[in-house]
Amino acid sequence: MTALTDVLLAPFEYQFMTRALIATLVSSTVCALLSCWLVLIGWSLMGDAVSHAVLPGVVLAYIFGVPFAVGAAVFGFIAVGLIGAVRGTGQVKEDAAIGIVFTTLFALGLVLISVTPSNTDLNHIIFGNLLGVSGSDLVQISVLGFVVASALIVKRRDFTLYAFDPTHAHAIGLNPRRLGMALLGLLALTAVTALQVVGIVLVVAMLIIPGATARLLTDKFGHMLVIAPMLAASGGVVGLYISYYQDTSPGGMVVLSQGVVFAIVYLFGPAGGIVTTIVRAIRRRDRSPSSQP
Repeated sequence: MTALTDVLLAPFEYQFMTRALIATLVSSTVCALLSCWLVLIGWSLMGDAVSHAVLPGVVLAYIFGVPFAVGAAVFGFIAVGLIGAVRGTGQVKEDAAIGIVFTTLFALGLVLISVTPSNTDLNHIIFGNLLGVSGSDLVQISVLGFVVASALIVKRRDFTLYAFDPTHAHAIGLNPRRLGMALLGLLALTAVTALQVVGIVLVVAMLIIPGATARLLTDKFGHMLVIAPMLAASGGVVGLYISYYQDTSPGGMVVLSQGVVFAIVYLFGPAGGIVTTIVRAIRRRDRSPSSQP
């Protein structure tokens, strides 16, 4: 028991690991909450777009000496507005509009990084720097996480109705367009909370995997809102421990752990797992009268 306790507590003798754990728990939980709606609506590509489009905002924030979260949030909203504007003309389909906007803004960010003299490795924004989370970074992550989680919980019924049936939402007096824009705004803020943890490249994984995993385990949306954060936070903690003891990328390990959980549920889930379904079919066949000698 003492040996196990030492293994569990040893990483957190270092302050940077404690900050990394808190940042992982906050960002994983918030991303998982929002991922339930993203999966339900089918906004996986939109999550990818917003997470990549914030890169130039981060670089400009560094140049002007303001918090990274400010620049990232501004460009997240700009990306959402540009996608809506391009799509609204009717000349370009939604998936094309998303692809055009996010790749262009991401490329702009890469160009800005290449021409910006910096004592800070801005590439950490692309790939994450979980072990480099500072006290001020942790405050930003926690405040943004609290704001997003509170908004999602308070407005969960409206957002859920919008996701299931926008027409009915409009019929009872809600504004589907406004609800959609609010969700996109929350998506931009959520992407900012995960930037420091896994970087821009892997943010989309944290925004999709937990909700997709929970969807395989239950058909009830209320249950998804509980299962997804629990799975995401657990996977994040396990990934952080593995990265510490195996000396691997912490952000990559957090996402990989969540991906492994999805694979296990996809294959062996009690309701519709691939392997589970095959085993049940074999058992039913063996029990059928026609299979009896």
